[in-house]
Amino acid sequence: MLKLTDSVIKIPKVGPKNKLLLEKLGIFSVGDLVYHIPQRYEKFSKKKISELIFNEKASVNGVLISINNIFTRNRKKLTKAIIKDESGKMEAIWFNMHYLSKSLEVGEMYEFTGLVGSTGSKLNFISPSVKKVDINIKNDSEVNSVYPLTEGVTSNFLREKILFSLENLEIEEFFPREILEKYNFLPLKETLKELHFPSNMDKVSEIRERLEFEELFLELLTVESRKNNWKEKLNSHIFESKTQQISKLEKSLPFNLTDSQKRSIDEISKDLLKPTPMNRLLEGDVGTGKTLVAVFASYLTYLNQCKIVYLAPTEILAKQHFATFQKYLEPLGVKVLLKTGSTKKKIGETEFDVIIGTHAILFDDSEIKDLGLIIIDEQHRFGVEQRSKLLNIYDKKIVPNLLTMTATPIPRTFALTLYGDLEISILDAPPNKDKKITTFVIYPNKRDDMYKWILEKNEPAFIVCPFISESENEDFSQVKSAEKEFETLSQGIFKNKKVGLLHGKMKAKEKDEILSNFRDQKIDILVSTPVIEVGVDIPDANIMVIESAERYGLASLHQLRGRVGRGQKEGFCIVIPSTGSKKSMERLKNLEKYNNGLELAEVDLKLRGEGDIYGKMQSGFKNFRFADISNLKLLEKAKHEASKIFADLEKYPKLKKIFEQRSFDISLGN
Repeated sequence: MLKLTDSVIKIPKVGPKNKLLLEKLGIFSVGDLVYHIPQRYEKFSKKKISELIFNEKASVNGVLISINNIFTRNRKKLTKAIIKDESGKMEAIWFNMHYLSKSLEVGEMYEFTGLVGSTGSKLNFISPSVKKVDINIKNDSEVNSVYPLTEGVTSNFLREKILFSLENLEIEEFFPREILEKYNFLPLKETLKELHFPSNMDKVSEIRERLEFEELFLELLTVESRKNNWKEKLNSHIFESKTQQISKLEKSLPFNLTDSQKRSIDEISKDLLKPTPMNRLLEGDVGTGKTLVAVFASYLTYLNQCKIVYLAPTEILAKQHFATFQKYLEPLGVKVLLKTGSTKKKIGETEFDVIIGTHAILFDDSEIKDLGLIIIDEQHRFGVEQRSKLLNIYDKKIVPNLLTMTATPIPRTFALTLYGDLEISILDAPPNKDKKITTFVIYPNKRDDMYKWILEKNEPAFIVCPFISESENEDFSQVKSAEKEFETLSQGIFKNKKVGLLHGKMKAKEKDEILSNFRDQKIDILVSTPVIEVGVDIPDANIMVIESAERYGLASLHQLRGRVGRGQKEGFCIVIPSTGSKKSMERLKNLEKYNNGLELAEVDLKLRGEGDIYGKMQSGFKNFRFADISNLKLLEKAKHEASKIFADLEKYPKLKKIFEQRSFDISLGN
C-alpha cells in the first residue's frame, strides 16, 4: 500500500525521468500527486464519431490509428492523429505538443475530449485532452478534469497515476466524526476521488468545500497552538512605566503624534508592563509613522535597562531606520548601532542599546544578554527559518517582547484568523493629513503622452518595472524590464535627462549611491524594480510610473505609490498594464477610487483571492492550495471548530498525528 509521504518513484512506471518532470509541477510525493488540483473541469457529451456536431464539446472513445509531428511553413509545431470507432474515423490536432507522439501508442484505445472543429467539410478535434481507456474501469462520467501540465507530462499520464495512487493509498480519515456529520463532508479518500473523477458537476463544489475547510482548519489549529505556546512563556523582565521620561520624548518632537500613534504606543506600553511577553502586530498604511511608534517602544525598553534588536528586510531600510533612531534617541543617551552584511565586528564585540540591521543579525552567533524587545519590520519578508533563528540570540531563561510591523494592509478577517495569536494595533491616519496622491490608470497606447507630461512637470520620477531583464518566455514578452526601459528611455525621450537604474541584484553600496544621487537630484528619472516598494524615502520625488501593473496586487501597487507625495507637493501615480484588457483595467481602476490601503486590500481579496494578493510580491504570507479566505462563512466555521477542538486535541489521535506532522514540516520551512 502507498502512503501520502511516499516518493512518487514508488508508483509503477514513474521512473527517474518522470520523477524529475513531476517535480517541475511541484509533485514530489504521493500526497502532492493526489492533491494536484485540476485546473478546471469540462462538461461534455459522450458520443460516437458519426454523432459529433461542429463547435460542441464532446468525448469519444477511439482507437489511435496514427500520430505524426508536423512543422508548418512558418515553423509552427503541429501534431496530427487519426482515430476511429465503430461509426467512422476523424482527425485530432494539437499545437506545440510534439511530446504526445511519444506518449500515445498506436493501436490503443483512448478517450478524446475537446472542442469539435472542422477542416473543410471534415470534422476534427482541436487540442483534445486524452486519457487511456481502461476496460476494467466503468467510465460514464461526463466531467473531465484538466490539469496544469509541463512538457513531457500529459493529463492522461497524471490521471493514470492519480487513479492508481487512490486505489492503492493507505489513507486514514483524520477529521473528527462530529465535524464530518455536522457539515455533511465526504470521507477523505472519497473526497479525493471526486476531486479528480467527479461523478457530476454538482459534486465539484461539495468536495472543494471539504478541502477548503480542511486547509483552513489545520492552519487555524496552528494559530491556536502558537497562541497557547506564547501564553506559556514567562518574561522575567519587570518593566516600569517611566511616564515622565516618555512624555519628555514626546514633547521633544517637532510635530504632534497622531491619535492612532498615541493609541498604539499606549497599547504597546501596557503590553510591556505585563509579566508575559508581548506578541503584537503593528499594522500601518504607508506613511502612517510606524517607525516612530517603534522608537517609543524601544525607549521604554531602554529605560528599563534592556536591549533592543530591530530587524529590517533590506540594507536600505535598515540605514533609514538607523538614521531615525539616532535622530530621536541618541540625544537621550541611547547608543544606536547598525549591523549589516558588511559589518565586520560581531555583536558581542560591541556596546549598544539598540541594534538595527538586516538578516546579518540572525547569522551572528553572539548571545545578547538582557534582550527586552525584538522588532521585526515587514515581518512577512523574513522566512520561517530566518524567524526561528531569533531563538538563538537571547538568553533562553527570559523571553523578549516581540513587536512585528507591516505596511502591507491586511484585511481584518485575515488578521483576526491567521494572525489570531497576535494582538493587533492599527495606524490608520498619516501625520500629514493633507497628503495627496492622484492616481491615473492609463492604456499602454497613452504612454508617449505620459512621457511628455513628465518632461513638462520637470520633477523627479520613479519608473518601476517588475523584471530586471527581458524574459525569453513569449508569455512575458510584453512585461516591462528595468534594464531594457533604462536603455530605451535614457537614449530616447529622456536623453537630455539624468536617468538612473536600480534593482535588487546590485551591491548595497551601489544601491545607496544611486538613491543618494536621486535624493540629491543628481538623477532625474530612476528606473527601478519593486526593490523601492518598502521604506525608500525621497521627499522631492512626486511622480511614480508603474509598468505591467497587472502583475501586482492592489496592496503592493498602493505601497509603491506611497513612495511619492512625501514632501510638500502633490504626488502623482500613473499605472499602466501590459495590455489594455478589460478585466485588468477594471481591477486597477480601484486605485483611482481608493487611497486607503486597507480598503484596497479588502477589494483585492474579493477580486483575486488571498493567494494572489500575497503571492510573489508578498511571498511570506500563507498561500492556500484550495481555500479562499474571502469565504467568510467558511472561515468563521473553521475558526470556531479549531478553537474548540484544540483544547481537546488529545481525544483525536489521528488528527493530532496529522497536525504534529504538519507543524514539523512548517518548522523546517516546507
